[in-house]
Amino acid sequence: MFPWLMKRVAGRQTRYVNALEKRTGSLWEGRYKSSPISTDEYLLACCRYVELNPIRAGIVSDPSEYKWSSYCDRIGLHREDWLDEDPCYAGLAKSRKKREELYAAWVKDSIPEGEWELIRKSPQRGQLTGSNRFIDEIETKINHRIEFRGQGRPRKSKK
Repeated sequence: MFPWLMKRVAGRQTRYVNALEKRTGSLWEGRYKSSPISTDEYLLACCRYVELNPIRAGIVSDPSEYKWSSYCDRIGLHREDWLDEDPCYAGLAKSRKKREELYAAWVKDSIPEGEWELIRKSPQRGQLTGSNRFIDEIETKINHRIEFRGQGRPRKSKK
């Protein structure tokens, strides 16, 4: 999604709600942030991150209890006709029943170290969510360096 488009949508929505509710100020804290995701490596990881957000927030104790999530559809508790089945999810297994079982187990399985930190920090920094190989591929395609570098100037190497 284009950040400028989301800024305009957010601005119009804010003006509409403020006029409707006779209030002032912003509706959302901060600006819209996004991060292109390496589909093969991180799309399902990002889905897991989102599915588990209500648990981390203390709203529910199981992801199936949160009615605004796609989790119940993905594990077969109920079907939503409007919800697309992405290729990464479809690639979990050939049968729908097996996909549902694998996804439910995978969401509740242990999360690899560093996965959530990458998913959290990438949009904050405007970075890509993916492996170094993914970042290298994108840099080559756009002919621009985009890897994350720490704050400040690089230290001079000692010769």
